[in-house]
Amino acid sequence: MKYGFIGLGNMASAIIQGMISSSDFNAEDIYGINRSPQKTEALVNQYGIQSSPSLEQLIKDVDVIIIAVKPQMFDDVLPTIKEHLNKNQIVISIAAGKSLDYLHEHLGSNSTIFRVMPNINATIGASTSCYSTIATDSDQKALIEQLFATVGTIVELPENLFSIFTTIGCASPAFTYLYIDSLARAAVREGMPKQMALEIAASSVLGSAKMVLQSESHPWALIDQVCSPGGTTIQGVTSLQVNHFESTIYEAVDAVTNKDALLQKETVK
Repeated sequence: MKYGFIGLGNMASAIIQGMISSSDFNAEDIYGINRSPQKTEALVNQYGIQSSPSLEQLIKDVDVIIIAVKPQMFDDVLPTIKEHLNKNQIVISIAAGKSLDYLHEHLGSNSTIFRVMPNINATIGASTSCYSTIATDSDQKALIEQLFATVGTIVELPENLFSIFTTIGCASPAFTYLYIDSLARAAVREGMPKQMALEIAASSVLGSAKMVLQSESHPWALIDQVCSPGGTTIQGVTSLQVNHFESTIYEAVDAVTNKDALLQKETVK
């Protein structure tokens, strides 16, 4: 099986790195093309992948096509893909705002298409990804899961849940980075060196995430375990509630999902 990446930006590079690090994929089976020849050359030198001389040639050489260009470039690359695509090939899109309906409309209704949404943590092999498809072939689904398992975890979702996944799976790392930085800056204000504060805050967030995933307790039950009556932690928790911490998160989620819905409408137009 041969894999072709159209676009070699940060996410494509992360996926390629994950594939190369896995024993399931070989560098000689990975092809790439980018509008910047220097970027292609850099990845060829770094990972030993194959450089394609043209988009048309890449499509002819591979079994799985991964579209990793920015959404605004889809109108430029999809006509060429459709022209050279054959019924045995699999197409994967990792772009936000490009629905399965849009992809099938531009590539043909009989094309085998997977829409996959990884997040930035793929760069360290810790992405939370999801995929959606109308394909029913279990072997094809297993292939997609095997590919994206090289950069983290992946689950199948119906596409009507993609917008909310875009928020809690893809935008939330930025929210979490902001939270970690805010904790660290508060510690700096109290006299702790910044790097030490960052390491402590990030480690605590990591441990807390593991606790939620591995324990059988609801998050609020875990909160109650930390908050002693009349203690210090309950003062901080109630301060967050008084200052609308929860509703601020709700509004941030709404802002992302509303923007995603707007992108979907623009795609339809």
